[in-house]
Amino acid sequence: MIGVDTAGVAAKLGTAADTATAIPQLAAEVGLDVPTAYGVQAALVQRRLDRGERLVGLKMGLTSKAKMAQVGVDEVIWGRLTDAMRVPDGGAVDRAAYIHPRVEPEVAFLLDRLPEPGEPVGDFASAVRAVAPAIELIDSRYADFRFSLPDVIADNTSAAAFVIGPWSPVPAGLDNLGVLLEVDGRVVQVGSTAAILGDPRRALDEGIRLAGRHGVRLESGWVFLAGAATAAVPLRPGAHVRAVVEKLGTASLRSSS
Repeated sequence: MIGVDTAGVAAKLGTAADTATAIPQLAAEVGLDVPTAYGVQAALVQRRLDRGERLVGLKMGLTSKAKMAQVGVDEVIWGRLTDAMRVPDGGAVDRAAYIHPRVEPEVAFLLDRLPEPGEPVGDFASAVRAVAPAIELIDSRYADFRFSLPDVIADNTSAAAFVIGPWSPVPAGLDNLGVLLEVDGRVVQVGSTAAILGDPRRALDEGIRLAGRHGVRLESGWVFLAGAATAAVPLRPGAHVRAVVEKLGTASLRSSS
């Protein structure tokens, strides 16, 4: 889109994240459409790379009807992950570093080779080295966690942090595994991997296709977060969060403040 200052929009979002300060939605004000929003996202992540972070993977967003309904948008989106976003399994995050963080259970893939665009889902076993339960911590930089589709894309799909549990070989089926999200030992969300586009492997196929439109190809050794299996829940101060995925195990994090 002509006339959009992508670097300027990225700077506003980057400052909001760095200072944990919410800002108003930007898309309507600056005339941001979806393709240009991905340009802002690239500029936003480049700011992180310029200060020494490195890309380690991609993530999908809004892959479940629950998430689409929760945030009021209706299109699958993708974002970028850096090494600084990764939290060790069982590790702590400083809640004060975020604006209004939420957590959600996910399935993560570890890529063994570069999948080809349009590669059949059934062939992914040879492209994926391992699979793991995961937690994504999302934190919209917009006030009240409200945004349009271009807004959230520009904001790197609300990416903030992620935890990956133990890696294991890919099981025969990933399309209907039970998923729990626990907070302080209490189950707060129940779902299924079927909520992730019917099968998390389809999310990988979709991610390859969508990222490829913008010249981004997944790399061997990258992590791929397939998307949330349930709606996200707010991260409370001092909370202990655990995601449980049938056959895959658990991943957890603690809020240190």
